[in-house]
Order: sequence, then structure tokens, then C-alpha cells
Amino acid sequence: MKLIYIYFISALFFKSCKSGGNNEMHDIPQKPNILFVLVDDLGLKDLGYTGSTFYETPNIDYLASKSMIFTQGYATSRVCSPSRASIMTGKFTARHGITDWIGENSGTDWRKMNRFDKMLPAEYVHNLPKEDVTVAETMKANGYKTFFAGKWHLGQEGSYPEDHGFEINIGGWDKGSPVGGYFSPFRNPKLEDKYQGENLSMRLANETVNFIKQNKENPFFAFLSFYAVHGPIQTTEKKWKKYRDKCENQGIKETGFVMEKKLPIRQNQDNPIYGGLVESMDDAVGVVLDALKELLLDKNTIVIFTSDNGGVSSGDNFSTSNLPFRGGKGYHWEGGIREPYLIYVPWRNSNGEINNYPVTGADFYPTILDYANIDLNPNQHQDGISLKPLIDNNADLGKRPLFWHYPHYGNQGGDPSSIIRESDWKLIHYYEDESNELYNLNDDPYEQNNIANQYPEITDKLYQKLKNWLLSVDAKFPAKDLEFDSIKRSDYDKQIREKRLPSLEKERLEMLSKDFQPNNDWWGSKVTKD
Repeated sequence: MKLIYIYFISALFFKSCKSGGNNEMHDIPQKPNILFVLVDDLGLKDLGYTGSTFYETPNIDYLASKSMIFTQGYATSRVCSPSRASIMTGKFTARHGITDWIGENSGTDWRKMNRFDKMLPAEYVHNLPKEDVTVAETMKANGYKTFFAGKWHLGQEGSYPEDHGFEINIGGWDKGSPVGGYFSPFRNPKLEDKYQGENLSMRLANETVNFIKQNKENPFFAFLSFYAVHGPIQTTEKKWKKYRDKCENQGIKETGFVMEKKLPIRQNQDNPIYGGLVESMDDAVGVVLDALKELLLDKNTIVIFTSDNGGVSSGDNFSTSNLPFRGGKGYHWEGGIREPYLIYVPWRNSNGEINNYPVTGADFYPTILDYANIDLNPNQHQDGISLKPLIDNNADLGKRPLFWHYPHYGNQGGDPSSIIRESDWKLIHYYEDESNELYNLNDDPYEQNNIANQYPEITDKLYQKLKNWLLSVDAKFPAKDLEFDSIKRSDYDKQIREKRLPSLEKERLEMLSKDFQPNNDWWGSKVTKD
């Protein structure tokens, strides 16, 4: 922790020498601008300010040095669509009903995946509910210009950003990944191609800047939702080489994966393609932050920065490592749900202040309303609370239970389960065998020791509270698959261990070889104008 503080102090000193600092008191605007930056699949440990020595994220690190840093900030789900719905509605996932990424199979359709699991995942809502009044709709109704750029993934046509309060939508549709990759042509009906090879993250940043310039005289709510760093992971040859050489200088390890329960899981941050993708996203964040300053809007614009779930350490592209936190995207442990979580309020002068109060994606909605001097609507954002009293006055917000519900199988190896966190206690309930895990996150932040048997009373109390809450919101649950075949499952697991794991190790070393070349034009990046 001391090293983090040293970094903040040096970063602030360096920045203040360049720009005169940002520590003076300012008039508090009645209608501050809001810039919300959401990164897809960004892990807690993928940033410099959170301790990565591999990825380089100077712009986000600088934002952190000015913000309040919530060290126990959570997404409301281990995958994307549910978390995004919670940000928009202020509700936990079991309450709004979007409990899996939209488009995934459920019920008997799950058998098409040929994973031979013991349960059939629960059904879930496939469009952001019309009856919910989103944060964008509320901001728009109160005089804010509203803008969305990037990944939406909250429903089919008719449930796009423009259908839920955003006046402008650039690039948001039903797809959860960049169909055309990170270099134009993007193959996105909501994003016109300008020139071949244009970088997607930078394009979204530039669109956000254009919106801000056109609306600098009005209060605005701009939501920049990067497709990065979701797969397919792509970068330029130049950035790949930078991180490939960096990895060599740090020492290339012989192996990079171990087996989790069902899939291999990455142990090292040594993926040079992912490193370049992360840096490109950070470059894009810098463009928007610089624009706020150039337009003299940095003193009256609140900036929020977070991710929608943990880094992809297992499944998908096996991109990063969240260690020492356990798991990653799709998992129920902290690596799957704990996120970078920054709130920058210019007149608060937080200067990288550390706050350990557990907060979630559902809290953004009421916090934004509170800062915009808009009446809170607790009937809508039922599971979120405003963090303004905490940020402004270090108020004690009291203890509260937090709930997660994922009655599905993750592509990354996670099992159907639900979670309650209350104070330092975290209980995970598994539906396959109705078992519980209990952790004290103060004593065991990396969830290495299941102490459910040592504390049966606490385990039972938390489980009953979790169960009662789920029933109170009409949560949906998985069902046992009566066609489950243990032999087929055993054969499937064997294939993962004996073929998938060695294949990943081979692929990892190929990416780190000096002559690595994914294709002739590096996913089209070589045809950029610059």
C-alpha cells in the first residue's frame, strides 16, 4: 500500500509541475457534467495504480491520483450484460432479471453447448426492461444532454441506447464484442467506417470529444463504453513488440497456466497482444481527459471509471491474470467481481484517497443523481445508495448486505451460484450440490481458506439471508439436468486437461516469439493513416 501512495504523490507532483495542479477550491456547479467511462472485461490488476508492472496505463493512473479510489468496488455480476443493466437501473441482477450475458443459452438449450453439465441454467430477461427508468432517462428529463458510445449489449433492436434515454448513440447495439475487430471496417451498423485501419477505442473517444465540444454550454451525461478489452484481443505490431520485449526483459516464464476446477487459468500478466490493447484503451481515455481540460470543463465534470466484470484469466481469450485475487471473469471469487472503481469530483480534491467501503455498480445511479441535484428515486434504484455523503464528507453509510446471483455456467469455468457479502463475510452458495463457501475478506482477501465448517452459525445465517432475499425478488434458479451423463462429462474434462491446456501454453509462447505475426496486416492495423 505504501508503494501505491508513493506513486500517487510522485504522479501528482509531476502533473502539478506541468499544469499548476488542481488543488484549489472551486465553485460547486448545480448541474455538473458527468463522464462515465466503462471498460469491458478490465481486471482489477490490469492497471498501473492497482499494481500491474506489465501493463502501462498512465492516463487512468493519473485519473486515479485525482479520484476517490474504492478498493472494494464491485460489479454486480461476473459477466457483462447483468452488470451493465445494474448501472442503468440501480438494481441487483436478480431484481432486474438480466442474470447472464444476453444471447447465451439457457434451459434445455444449454445442452447444445456439449459441455455435459449437471444443471440446466435458469431463464433470464433478454432486453433491458422498458418499465425501468434508466439513469440516462432521468438525466435527460432533468435537462441533461445524453450521449452513448460503444458497447451496449442490453437487448435487440428496440432496446438500444436511444430507446433508454440516450439522445445520441454511436456504436451501441446488441452485440457484446467488436464484430469487425479493433480496426476498421468495424461491421457495426451504429458506427460508420471512416477509413480502413482506424482504431476502435480511439474512434469512440473522438466521438465522445466531439459530443462534448458541441454541448459544452449545456450540462451533459456522456457514457463512453469501450468494447476493449473484450476479445478478440488485437493490437498493432508496434505495441505488441513493446510488450513482447518488456516480457523478455522481465523474464519469460516456462509455463503460464494451471488448471482451475474446469478450465486452465492464466497465472502471469505476459500477454503482449492484450498489453497493447489495454494501452490503446488508456490512450483513448487520455484523449477525452485532455479534451475536458482544453475546453475548461475539467473543473465542473465528474468522471467515473470502472469495469463490468473481472479480467479474462480463463475461457474466452485467457488474456490476463488477476492474481493474487482468485478467479476472473465468469467466476464467483473476487477476481471475477471486484473492479477498478474511481469517482473524480473536481471540487472534492480526493487526490487518490483510498476508501475501503464496499460499493457496487448499482450505486452509480443514485450517486449521479445526487451530484446532479436531482431528487433520488429509491423505488427505481432500489439496491443502490448515493456515495456522495461518503465522498464529500466521509459520512458513515452503515453496513448493508450485497447480493450476486448467477444461476448459469460461465464460459470461463464458473458454476451456478449466488453470493452474499455482509461486512467482511462473504458466502458463496453453489447450486450443483447445495454447498456453501465462507470467507472473511479482511483476514483472507484472496479466498484461500473456506471456513464454512469452522463457523456454521455464520454460514447458516448468511445463507438464510441470501435465500430469503432471492425469493423476495422472485429470482430464477437452475434445475438439475435429468439427462446428465457423468461419463461424457469426464471425457470432456480429460480433453481440456490433455489438449486445451498444452494448446494454450503453445499459443502463449508463439505470441512471445520474436517472429510472431498473426496475419499480414496485423488485423488491418497496418493500413491506418498514421
